[in-house]
Amino acid sequence: MKKKLTVSGVGCCLIDRLYSNIPFDGKRFHPYRSVQRGDGGLTSGHLVFKEEFEAFAGKKFSLALEEITEGRPPDKINIGGPCIVALIHAAQMLETEGVTIRFYGIGGNDEEGKYLLSALKNTPVNIDNYQLSNNDTPYTVVLSDPSYDKGHGERAFINSIGAAWNFSTKNLNEDFFTSDLVVFGGTALVPKIHDNLTELLRKAKANNCITVVNTVFDFRNEKANPHKKWPLGSSDESYSYIDLLLVDREESFRLSGKPNIGEAVNFFRENKVGALIITNGSNPIRAFSSGRFLRILDECELPVSKAVSDQLKKGHSGDTTGCGDNFAGGVIASLVLQLQAGNNQPDLKEACIWGIVSGGFSCFYMGGTYFEAFPGEKRNKIKPYYEQYQNQ
Repeated sequence: MKKKLTVSGVGCCLIDRLYSNIPFDGKRFHPYRSVQRGDGGLTSGHLVFKEEFEAFAGKKFSLALEEITEGRPPDKINIGGPCIVALIHAAQMLETEGVTIRFYGIGGNDEEGKYLLSALKNTPVNIDNYQLSNNDTPYTVVLSDPSYDKGHGERAFINSIGAAWNFSTKNLNEDFFTSDLVVFGGTALVPKIHDNLTELLRKAKANNCITVVNTVFDFRNEKANPHKKWPLGSSDESYSYIDLLLVDREESFRLSGKPNIGEAVNFFRENKVGALIITNGSNPIRAFSSGRFLRILDECELPVSKAVSDQLKKGHSGDTTGCGDNFAGGVIASLVLQLQAGNNQPDLKEACIWGIVSGGFSCFYMGGTYFEAFPGEKRNKIKPYYEQYQNQ
């Protein structure tokens, strides 16, 4: 009989308003491009806050967005956010495995919040701990250029934190800290959680939780100190309580304060992170494990899925939004499956493969969240890419 496990996550959950086919080298986008770090302008792959963007643009966000998009409505509105999208994907991959996946977060009691709540109810994630407040529902406008980076695509993000300012450590009950695995996802967009990560991670480890942290571009600290490394909680002690840290290349530089991957990896090693995955868009990921929780793995690189890349070359209407979040969800799902199978030191490389094919599959549809027609649909569609990757 499979072991029943509980995964609880806290962090970013919001509305994504997605605009595709926005040329980053076009004349409409050009006036809003960042000039220097943290100035509030747009940069491919980076996130800025709406208020800072308005100050940079010198006009209301709605007017600037109308210019950039030529006044058209979003191509899609979807559930977004590094925590919830990862949890939804993990839940879809584990739906028939007797696993409970819970999300702790907050939205607004407005029309967008009502849409978000309704959409969340159509996923396998338990949202009993998702709350509504009188503040505005958090949202991100995602501008996508599918032709960027030789056709691999990239996005720029404008975020409004809204109600997420109201979510704090008081909103995490003891059930959160008695979970088998806890996920802190995109907490830079939930400031009162992010600033207390050291204490929260320490408490989770004291309760023998497995801890996973997946990050997001931290514009708040980028704006405050563009030439200093980003903090993660109150001190670098946070890293010693993280069993698995997932970051992208840029985030690895900014969190470590180092100028290249080699030095960034050494920073995380020296600060005793249990295991690390660094994603890099369409380029190979880098990973290692110290052997503390996950089986020991020397630093290595794993390429993206060739089968997915070949499919994308044939032309698809999706985009890269949510690739990193679904990657994280695939990794989490694999860890849970391995734990259920009695493997108390899971294989990080195996988890990475499920992450790679999960992130790649998200390029086939628009937005991070995929809504299934029936339980197991998404897993069935991704499994052939996993099998092909084994041969790759």
